[in-house]
Amino acid sequence: MAKKQDFKNMSTKKKSRKLFLGMLMPLLTVTVVACTFFYYMSNVIVEYYINAELKGSVERMNSSVLEKMDPVIVNVENFANFATLTDDSEVLYALVKTFSKNLQYASSFYYGNTVKRSQGGLFLESNDWQPPESFEHTERQWFVSAQKNPHQMNFSTPYLDAETNKLAVTVSKAVLDEQGRLKGVVSCDIQLDELIAILADVKISQNAKMNLINQDGFYMTHSDSSKIMTRTYFADTSFSGDIKEWMNGELKSVVDKKNYYAVCKIGPSPWYIVVEGPLVDFKGKLGNTILIFEILLAIFSFVSSVANINTIRKMRLGEQELGKQLFEETQTLVVAAKENAATSQDQSAAVKEIVATMEDSNALSESISSKIRDVSKVAEKTSADVADGVSSIEQNVAQLHAIFDANQQTIDGMKVLSERIESIWDIVTLINNVADQAKIIAFNAELEASSAGEAGKSFRIVANEIRRLSDGIIDGTKEIKERITEIQHSSDSLILASESGTEKINEGYENAKSLGEKFASIKNSAEVTASSAGDITDIIQQQTTASEQILIALKQISAGVENFTVATDNISASSEHIRAMSEQMNNSVKSVEKNKK
Repeated sequence: MAKKQDFKNMSTKKKSRKLFLGMLMPLLTVTVVACTFFYYMSNVIVEYYINAELKGSVERMNSSVLEKMDPVIVNVENFANFATLTDDSEVLYALVKTFSKNLQYASSFYYGNTVKRSQGGLFLESNDWQPPESFEHTERQWFVSAQKNPHQMNFSTPYLDAETNKLAVTVSKAVLDEQGRLKGVVSCDIQLDELIAILADVKISQNAKMNLINQDGFYMTHSDSSKIMTRTYFADTSFSGDIKEWMNGELKSVVDKKNYYAVCKIGPSPWYIVVEGPLVDFKGKLGNTILIFEILLAIFSFVSSVANINTIRKMRLGEQELGKQLFEETQTLVVAAKENAATSQDQSAAVKEIVATMEDSNALSESISSKIRDVSKVAEKTSADVADGVSSIEQNVAQLHAIFDANQQTIDGMKVLSERIESIWDIVTLINNVADQAKIIAFNAELEASSAGEAGKSFRIVANEIRRLSDGIIDGTKEIKERITEIQHSSDSLILASESGTEKINEGYENAKSLGEKFASIKNSAEVTASSAGDITDIIQQQTTASEQILIALKQISAGVENFTVATDNISASSEHIRAMSEQMNNSVKSVEKNKK
């Protein structure tokens, strides 16, 4: 007997151990999956955050650099525009002084013409710097670059400024005369320290490297000054992508397994801001956070498993009480089953009445569906007729528009003809003036012939004939003028009539166009009506189908209600079995409690 008791205790312990493991393993599985998903999502979020932070920081640096460079570019551009209008050295010197006062970050503003200084050329500088005799501004990089590219802003590579002994860059622009020829070059020096300070003010991460480079990749700024303009960024960077695509002028950022990178072109200049650094700057703290989260989640899973086991034990203690309540409820269920048998008979009669009503409703739906189909056919025919009317109106509108264009061409031709008649009028006037002059000459010739006596008799006859011919020409030109005047009056009247006709044609065109729009609206309404009628037909058909299904379902319900009484009797028998099962469950719970003791 003692061995059986020990065997039962061992069996109970095994069940408890299996229960514990069964509760713990799902939670541990969920913990591992949750930690893995959290780690993956954290990497995605960190990568998105790094890209956003990189682009934001580079945009701020770019804006700050442009904020310092824009006044220089604007003043150089303005000087180039003003210098186009004058060659006066005093005026140009005043302009150099004036523009240099507005430049906070520039160290020098100067201008030189195309003549060498050794040959009397002009060189003006805002700080009144006197260059050495060997200094030739036409040979300097800023001058040569502007000379080669006269229509754009030019930017030099960094160099050591002779005045400040600091690294500087030059912005230059060609000055052209009104014929587009080179007059000179205006330039301005920017201290490179000012641009370096901007990069130093922006902090992306602890080990981030930020530099300015030119379009060839040479460093313009670097912590190691020996690398400026002597070493390229491409030789130092660990970026493995396509450099040409990377340096295409757009703001870009990318993150790989170990590092992050960003690049941005600075306005119109050939300079770029490049940023790179290790990802560990961003992910160091995150890794510790994820590890702590996973440990806490594992502890939580273990504690939850223990708590669940205790809860299950308490639930078993309540099963006995539940068995008693179940037995009582089963007795009540037997009584209710008998009452349901009586109620089911009444419901069966009511369902039969509903079935008869649904049959009448189904017949009515079929009749409505037939009428709606007839309406749909009429609506479709109306829509087709309206569509034909719209097509005809569109053709009429096109023909009216063609008539309008032809009439307009006729008016234009008549106006050209009127202008040519005007030119003929000028020619007739010229002929009339020539005839008048010929008449005067003939008259003078006749007087001279009269004074010549017998010797000038023949000449007098010729002069008389010339005067008579001049009178004939004058009379002819008068008649031509009258005919031209009549033609002009007729042309003007015809133009006015044609323009009036054009207005009428235009009104007819607009009316036809408006009528077309109304027919189009009627067409749309007819199409909507036809479509709606079709939809209603489909709905009625669906309703008829649904009614038939409801009718079938009601018949099935009627049959089911008749069987419900039989089922209720079976429920009573099943209730007796449930009562017996509840007693067995109570006995089982009592046996488990005794084994624990």
